[in-house]
Amino acid sequence: MEIHKLAPQDVNDFTALIRVFSVVFDMPDLEMPDKKYLNSLIANPDFLVFVVKINGQIIGGLTVYVLHRYYSEKPTAYVYDVGVSPEHQRKGAGKLLMRHLVAYCQQNGFEDAFVQAEVDDFEALHFYKNTAYDRWLDATQFTYYTNR
Repeated sequence: MEIHKLAPQDVNDFTALIRVFSVVFDMPDLEMPDKKYLNSLIANPDFLVFVVKINGQIIGGLTVYVLHRYYSEKPTAYVYDVGVSPEHQRKGAGKLLMRHLVAYCQQNGFEDAFVQAEVDDFEALHFYKNTAYDRWLDATQFTYYTNR
């Protein structure tokens, strides 16, 4: 397994990762965003994409938003999505991705990295509990929809 951080020219790999996410997160009707948009997203230094490949094929990955804080000069990494193809799950790819992200954050001056999981998403909770995290925090999220 190899981990790669995507660059703007890797929009096809990003598209492949989104297809993996659509399977993992049960979104069969997902309409793929325009490649120009995806390219601009991965060109944004405050958005990171890491993929895991086996024999050149993307089997999973994670996306991260870099959050700049006002009470520290060090940013934090907000892990937005983590997913591995069902046929490759429970083989270490997800843990490898998380270890790689933590190492990247350590090498690039981040304060920390965090991820959220829904309380009833038992698979995600089980996965994250089995990674080398430092702190667990229960929180409640309030969402404000703007398209109503």
